[in-house]
Amino acid sequence: MAYTTPITTAFEMQRATIEQSQKAFEQTLEMQQTMNEAVVDSFDSQESAQRRGVELTQTMVHSYLDVIESSMPGAAGTVDEMRAAVDEQYDFLLENHAEVFETVADEYEQGIDAYDELTHDYVEALDEQVAMLTEAHEELEAQSVDVAEQWGDQMETLQHQVEDLQDQVTDVQERAANAVDA
Repeated sequence: MAYTTPITTAFEMQRATIEQSQKAFEQTLEMQQTMNEAVVDSFDSQESAQRRGVELTQTMVHSYLDVIESSMPGAAGTVDEMRAAVDEQYDFLLENHAEVFETVADEYEQGIDAYDELTHDYVEALDEQVAMLTEAHEELEAQSVDVAEQWGDQMETLQHQVEDLQDQVTDVQERAANAVDA
C-alpha cells in the first residue's frame, strides 16, 4: 500500500482538476446567460428613456412654436400647420420607435434561446465526455495501483530473499570460522 499512495494522490488531483475545469466552464456559461437576461431586462428601460427623450424634444419644439406664435401676430395659422406636421412626424417616430425596440428585443431573445439551446447541448456532450474520461482515468488508476502493488510485493519478496541469503552467508561464515577455530 505504501507504494500506491503517491499514485492514488496524483490520480485524485488530476480528476479534481478536470472536475474544477468543467465547473468553471459551466459557471462561465451561467454568467453569460445571466448577462443576456440582464440585457433583455434592460430593453424596456432603454425604450422608456429614449421615448421620454423623444417626447421631451417634441415638447421643446411645441414651446418654440408657441414663442413664434406669440411673438408674430398673424402667424397662428402657419404655426398650427407646422405644429400638426411636427406632431405627425413625432407620432410616426414614436410608433416606429416602439416597433424597432420590439423587433430588436424579439430577435435578441430568439438569439439567446438559440444560444441557450446550443450551450445546453454542448454542456451535455461535455458532461458525457468528462464522465467517460473520468471512468477511463479511474481504470488507469486501478491498473497503475495494481502494477505498483505487484512491484511492491516483488520488491518485498526480493528483499526477503536477499535477507535470507545474507543470513545463510552469515551462518556459513560463522560455521567456517568455528571450524577454523576448532
